[in-house]
Order: sequence, then C-alpha cells, then structure tokens
Amino acid sequence: MGISMRIRLNGEDKQFEVDADTPLLWVIRDELGLKGTKFGCGKGLCGACTVHLNGIAIRSCVTPISAVNNQSISTIESLQDASGELHPLQKNWVKHNVPQCGYCQPGQLMSASALLASNPNPSDSDIDTAMSGNICRCGTYSRIKAAIKDTASDMSVDTSQFTEI
Repeated sequence: MGISMRIRLNGEDKQFEVDADTPLLWVIRDELGLKGTKFGCGKGLCGACTVHLNGIAIRSCVTPISAVNNQSISTIESLQDASGELHPLQKNWVKHNVPQCGYCQPGQLMSASALLASNPNPSDSDIDTAMSGNICRCGTYSRIKAAIKDTASDMSVDTSQFTEI
C-alpha cells in the first residue's frame, strides 16, 4: 500500500504514490525516470547515489522516501542549465580528465557541488573530508581535488553558478 508523496525534484513539483520505505534512489530512477543517480553499494557507503536534500549531500540509497516528503531534491541532472550548458564543476571535471569509467561521477559531482555551495574556498582538508564518502574505483582522487580547486578559483570570480538549484 502506497502513500501520497510530494517532492520538489530539480525545481519541479512531483506527486506520486509509493511505499513509504522505498529508498529515494529507486523513486528517482524508477518512478521519476532520472537515471543519472547511480546504485552502488545499497548501504550508503560508496557515494554513487549522492543527491542534494535541501542543498545538503545525502545518500539516496538509504534515505526512505517518507523522510523527504515536501522537501527539495536535486540530482546530477540539475547541474546543467536548461540550454544544456555544463556547470563549471563539470567543465573542470573534463579539463582535469577526471572521468574514467564514469560510474561514480554523478555522486562525486553532487558531493563536490554541495561542498562548494557551502564553502566556496575549501582547503585540501575540507575537500578530503567532503569527498571521503565517495569511492572512485579508478583512483582519480587527485584529479577530482584539482577540479574542485579550479572550480573554487573560478567561483571567486562568479559565484552565481553555485546557488541552490
């Protein structure tokens, strides 16, 4: 038996019925059709499923949908603008050749964008802490850090790109 839910997903109001204990990840992917958020471990340990809940990075695979009723959720799809222009963080991801297999990238980008939204000038330690829950099996951690630092530098010029979506 489902419950009636309402969330704001990437700026759009969505209403649906679903079982209360369904993980947010599966609602995003299966009920709402956005496939960018990935399933990794299913235990909230790898970070592949990271999304923003009211601007804070969370693991959607362990977040029951009932916990986010009437909340704002942003997924990897929200980083591009309406014209398809890449977010500055995504541009720096490409510049630093971060993507390898690409599987962890949506979660990595969502964790990094949450960090930069809350701390536009993060130290190496801040970056390490914010990204510590995101596993990259390809080992591109130094490139991820370089992309985040370059984006932070870009932000000092234009911070309008980092307001909550």
